[in-house]
Formats: sequence, C-alpha cells, structure tokens
Amino acid sequence: MRQMGIGDLSRLTGVKPTTIRWYEAEGWLPPPARTEGGHRSYGEAHLRRLGFIRHSRELGFPMADIRALLALADRPRDECSAAHAIATAQIAEIDARLRRLQALRSELERMAQGCEGGQVGECRIIETLSDFAHGHCAHPGHG
Repeated sequence: MRQMGIGDLSRLTGVKPTTIRWYEAEGWLPPPARTEGGHRSYGEAHLRRLGFIRHSRELGFPMADIRALLALADRPRDECSAAHAIATAQIAEIDARLRRLQALRSELERMAQGCEGGQVGECRIIETLSDFAHGHCAHPGHG
C-alpha cells in the first residue's frame, strides 16, 4: 500500500493541508499513521475518503449531510434509502437556489433594459439600487 505525506495527499486531491487536518479533527478522516519522525502518513483509504468528501462538497452538500453520508459509507450493507433522502433534499435545495437566481436575473435584466445609456443622474440601474438602499422599491412586488 502506498503511503504519502500530507503535502502529497493535498496535491492529489486539491484539498489544502489545513482542511485535511480539520477533517481529521472532526473525525471525517481516520487518524493517519505516523512516521518515526511524527509526520502524518496517509494511505489509499485516506485518498478515497478525501475524494468522497471533496466531491460531496462540490455538489453543495451541507456539512451535516456529508457527515451522514460518510457514516452511511461506513455501513455498506445498509439500505441506501437514507442516502437517497439526503440527495433528494439537496436536489430540492438546488432547485430553490435556481429559482432565486432566476428571479435575480430577471430583476437585473429589467433594470438593464431600463437603462439605455446616457447620464448617470438619469440611470435606471443607479436609481433602482438607490431606492433599495433607502428602503424603497421602484419595482412593484418588492420592499
């Protein structure tokens, strides 16, 4: 089995050494072996588990869900209904974020369409942002 230091593990996964140490402290990674000099020595299991964590983070799973998914991964004979429920909840959260982003895009597009250039003193974008800053809203349905 190949052994590697924290720097090697970091380069292979793209996860910073400080983050790797935090994952260890949180129990997300098993404690690594130590060399005679006291340095951390990681193996393939650490590499796979860190890849699992990184991919989970990239998919936007909250910390509590990653912890639950790691616990499930440690029990391979259990049913995957809990993992399915976690993934389904994440899909719903992503859908909600997409709706919020689409609403933001529509608002920005509306503001931009009202601005055809000209003087800043007559700029619809600046006017709309200023209205929000003062607790007013130039767009019905907001405020």
